[in-house]
Amino acid sequence: MKNLKLIALLFLLTGVAQAQTSDNPWLISAGINGIGLQSDFTGGDNALIKDNYKTMSLGVPSLSVYRSVFGGLSLGAQFSMNNIKSESGIADAKFSSVDFALKYGFSRDNKFSPYLKAGVGRSSIDRVDTNSFNAASSATDNYFAGAGVSVKLGDRFSAFVETSYRSSLDNPEGNLLQSTLGVSFGLGSGDADKDGISDKKDKCPDVPGLKEFEGCPDTDEDGIPDNLDGCPEEAGPEENNGCPDTDGDGVLDKDDACVDVVGLVELNGCPDTDADGIIDSEDECPEEAGDAENKGCPWPDTDSDGVADKDDACPEEAGTAEGNGCPDTPKDLLDKMNVIGSNIMFAAESSKLMGKKVLAAIGEIKRVLDENPNAKIIIEGHASSDGSTQYNEALSLRRAESVQAKLIELGADSSRIEVKSFGESMPIDGDDSRQSRAKNRRVEFKSMLLN
Repeated sequence: MKNLKLIALLFLLTGVAQAQTSDNPWLISAGINGIGLQSDFTGGDNALIKDNYKTMSLGVPSLSVYRSVFGGLSLGAQFSMNNIKSESGIADAKFSSVDFALKYGFSRDNKFSPYLKAGVGRSSIDRVDTNSFNAASSATDNYFAGAGVSVKLGDRFSAFVETSYRSSLDNPEGNLLQSTLGVSFGLGSGDADKDGISDKKDKCPDVPGLKEFEGCPDTDEDGIPDNLDGCPEEAGPEENNGCPDTDGDGVLDKDDACVDVVGLVELNGCPDTDADGIIDSEDECPEEAGDAENKGCPWPDTDSDGVADKDDACPEEAGTAEGNGCPDTPKDLLDKMNVIGSNIMFAAESSKLMGKKVLAAIGEIKRVLDENPNAKIIIEGHASSDGSTQYNEALSLRRAESVQAKLIELGADSSRIEVKSFGESMPIDGDDSRQSRAKNRRVEFKSMLLN
């Protein structure tokens, strides 16, 4: 008996209690109980007269174990011992009970949780022979119902107070009120990271965290838990998903190639002052639009004709884009070349240069080229419709090439002479007479450019 009382007292003094909650389905309780007779207990040797005993007698222990089975409903067992004190010199009555009970708790996860309980048990009330305590002569079946309230003291501990009304079913038969005050310890869900939040409720069960973030840490202390923070080690605003944007250009630092300088989204946060598509840090001319192939700088245009030197056939002489940077050939020079060229004629189906008149004309063309060292000519070959289209294409090309070859033979620079063929596609004066066909077997000088 004394050992049981010491164990109960130890539970009472050293335990810190928690209410039974959805996170802690097992509830172990210890406390003191008070017994008050509500009527005389009649029948048998252990009959008690209510007026002979104190209104309330305190005793220890009162122990219980409950297991949550569904929602707020729990099933459990409890054991109590007491010594009902006499006020009239009659022997004290020793009391003990073992009960099985159902308990229903309301608002179990809140600070205060009221509950109801009811059950059946076996009690012993013995004042005659203390050595035969809980003998068959003193045991009686009983039922009870009661109510109580539990108050949270921490994440695993609570204090409680309850009162139940008991009625015995056989000798000694009567009614009594039992009140219990104690502490409880909740068991069940673990806390792997030891942050005081049960694993069942902890959204980050393997990492110590904060209660306000349901067990998740906030490493950068920006008010956004790490599990929702795009940059958990760098403080940032909520609208950026917890990531910083130091330069405020709309590109988060983690994606910004130029963190401290306002830039463009399409250039990964880097600026492009001259808007040439090359970021300033890689642009050798950051304030002047240029070409990536020239490291962001504009290509030089020595003659300022709008054609870059790299594409200008006449880089030191202003020209036109159509002329690759060279000035157009004066019309009078072009006319002169074609007047001379009108004497260069060919026999049918031939590309040979024949006759003094033809050779003299080619010599005159050579002289004009010498007088105009910047001139460049294109010799166009033509044919009559005497043969097939494909044949005339090839024949007209050979005619232009024969004139080109003769000019080169006379000393003309080959780089200044190009050839083209037009076959029978460009007759001068129709092609329905022998005289017209003869005129169409010719060369012309077109698209002359100064180079």
